[in-house]
Amino acid sequence: MTGESLNIIRDQLEKLKQLFPETVTEGKIDWEKLQATLGKENIEFLNERYVLNWAGKSEAFKVLQQSTTATLKPAPEESINFDTTENVFIEGENLEVLKVLQKAYYGKIKCIIIDPPYNTGNDSFIYPDSFKESKEDYQKRIGEKDEEGYLLKEGFFRKNSKDSGHYHSNWLSMMYPRLFLAKNLLRDEGVIFVHIDDNEVHNLRLIMNEILGEENFLAQIVWQRAFSPINLKKNFSESHDYILCYCKNFSIFELKGLARNEDSLDRYKNPDNDYRGVWASGGLDVGPAIQEKIYPITTPSGRIVNPPSGYCWRYTKEKFEEMVKNNRIWFGQNGDNVPRIKRFLTEVKERVTPMTLWLRDEVGDSQSASRELKKLFDDKAYFEYPKPVELIKRCIDLSTKENDIILDFFSGSGTTAQAVLELNKEDGGNRKFILVQLPEKCDESSEAYKAGYKTIADISKERIRRVINKLQTEAEEIKKKKEGELQLTTDHSPLATDLGFKVFKLSSSNFKIWRGNEITEENLELQLGHFTNPVREVNEKENLPVRQACILYELILKAGYLLTDKVAFRQAQGGKGNYYSVNDGELIIALEEMNQKIIDSIISAKPKKVITLDKLFTGNDQLKTNTVLQMRDAEIDFKTI
Repeated sequence: MTGESLNIIRDQLEKLKQLFPETVTEGKIDWEKLQATLGKENIEFLNERYVLNWAGKSEAFKVLQQSTTATLKPAPEESINFDTTENVFIEGENLEVLKVLQKAYYGKIKCIIIDPPYNTGNDSFIYPDSFKESKEDYQKRIGEKDEEGYLLKEGFFRKNSKDSGHYHSNWLSMMYPRLFLAKNLLRDEGVIFVHIDDNEVHNLRLIMNEILGEENFLAQIVWQRAFSPINLKKNFSESHDYILCYCKNFSIFELKGLARNEDSLDRYKNPDNDYRGVWASGGLDVGPAIQEKIYPITTPSGRIVNPPSGYCWRYTKEKFEEMVKNNRIWFGQNGDNVPRIKRFLTEVKERVTPMTLWLRDEVGDSQSASRELKKLFDDKAYFEYPKPVELIKRCIDLSTKENDIILDFFSGSGTTAQAVLELNKEDGGNRKFILVQLPEKCDESSEAYKAGYKTIADISKERIRRVINKLQTEAEEIKKKKEGELQLTTDHSPLATDLGFKVFKLSSSNFKIWRGNEITEENLELQLGHFTNPVREVNEKENLPVRQACILYELILKAGYLLTDKVAFRQAQGGKGNYYSVNDGELIIALEEMNQKIIDSIISAKPKKVITLDKLFTGNDQLKTNTVLQMRDAEIDFKTI
């Protein structure tokens, strides 16, 4: 309580900072950045102040702000338990996928873990060749595929050589919009872990300060990725990488801490048979010295002990004597040792605060990760430089609870999926993963390509299938061993966890796009036709049920529902038509026909929202008018497309 009235300016600045943290630098509003964030064109960042700028930053804002009409096409044939699983694998360019996910998953992800290109000078990743590239040019470029539909490296990717004048700028322009969109998906108590090495750790720290706020920085973790030097350099050979960790809101974020391992538990003994159980001793002296806490202590053996020079005892003399009476002080078996405090295991936290140095013995290294992956693929090396499962499990275990969603939009070989599945098995959790991976074509000379894995996404999906098969096999073996035995409640059987995943693929919209700025006398009739039947014509090669499933999931996503929300097929009263019920009837979608029986059935289900195709009312304006009125009377949000 200061006794002062509310500081309006400070209060408004805090509100702006919460909405747009990237526009506040050192407590002041960056007006140019605010204008760029809100979509103003032709912004130049000129003012002298502490801020990160690069060639193409304003274009990165434009890329970020461009909306997408893309959708996600379900691929049940590549999935496991498509109808029941809550895990998702998305094949597609991650910037577009992040935009597609914005409405449905805004503020729903607890933990994001990504391993982006490190910008070593040999990486190939997506960035504009021209910083004035138009949206149409970008869309044409990202649509470059071969005859089989795989993304061409020469058309979709660009090698970012260190000789390029825009070497760092290219990488920053690639990362900024993706990190910005990722922040939107995080829950307020969410966290993001980003793997990186020395090439861009400094720039990554700066853009994450800008996007997430410097006050939300948690740690720059050093991971020992190698036991011995791999690439000898002239002066130093690095044996570590970094993991930058930021939360979305420091004031409400809580890190769970690390579960105590066997080594830490072994420290707790009970040499004096204390009724309070096992304990470990801790030092009694602290510094700097406080005069009233400096006094001599006489041990049971008669020895006089004083605190070291410059230190004092942790407690006053009165408090110390009270602890001696309560058997809280340990003088050793012979009563002659320097006094120490007894800390009982029952009184300490179940989890311990993690250090920022993660050693290979604890979380694995690059070599062990390669061995793990080779073992899954029958001793074949199909992917270079995967991350260890134990490393990703630590990130997830530190930051999530049993029902949280974990997102990885640079999923690579799919380590994050394996980490989630295995951690669920170990602690009985029900965490869900969303993985996003480009269908980047494998080199035709590689072992992976020769084995039938045409893209990196193919390798990732197959890894998940093999992990699921491995866990199912282990579960069946456990079940056989325990048949007839009493099952303990602490036994987390893998059969109780979600062993499946839905596959979706980034695709163009199933609906025609109204392009008002492109109308000419020649195409006016065609554009107006989009109003009467906005659904794109079915390709002869397309299966009608598959096409309908694509439309269904596009509407589910764009209505703000999750890809894993339960979808049920329902028949109208008397079997007069059908519709889809989403999330136990919250949303109803009708795609095939519309009649009064269907309308009555829908209204009786009491949904919050109903979506149907406008073409289902063609030739029956009266039915449409009555439907609108009936839905309004029932307080149902009714939309036609």
